[in-house]
Amino acid sequence: MIPIKNKKKNLEMTIEEMRNFAFAYLEKYSPSKQQLKTYLLKKYLKLSISSIKKKDLNDLINLVTEDLEKTKFVNDKFYSDSKAKHLIQKGSSINKIRNYLISKGIREKYIKETIDKIIDDNEDQDFFSAIKICKKKRIGPARDEDNRSLFYKKDISILARSGFNFETSKKVMDIDKSDYLRIVNLL
Repeated sequence: MIPIKNKKKNLEMTIEEMRNFAFAYLEKYSPSKQQLKTYLLKKYLKLSISSIKKKDLNDLINLVTEDLEKTKFVNDKFYSDSKAKHLIQKGSSINKIRNYLISKGIREKYIKETIDKIIDDNEDQDFFSAIKICKKKRIGPARDEDNRSLFYKKDISILARSGFNFETSKKVMDIDKSDYLRIVNLL
């Protein structure tokens, strides 16, 4: 005769096991809420536990992530601010930062607050980020004066692919070498 398992006990074990997986992931990474949900879903689909339906699994994942959010282990606002700060240091444009945060599942409210904070701190953040990209990739004003006109279109397109608008790209490309060097020394 096959013994019937207590469903409530199985559910409690699953929730505890899911919390342990979540804590292990949080120790290693600093994810957004959506990234944690995706990780837990993939983890449980890989384990393929037959006693739990996918809909119930989704509800359990939501329960665990909400609990972690209440206890401040997962905080999308903090994630948004810290990732934006890191991307600014790398020289990313505001558009690139916005798209990155959207791809990570951050709510629009937090994205807007983060972008507004960046703009309040520095009106011309895109300009300085474009300067960093020029220095890093040795394009635009970082090139020799002889080669700048030859590579103008290529450099503008590199800045455009990095998320900068045409006005910012043109403004950076038209800077004199001496002004560029002064700005780089300030950064």
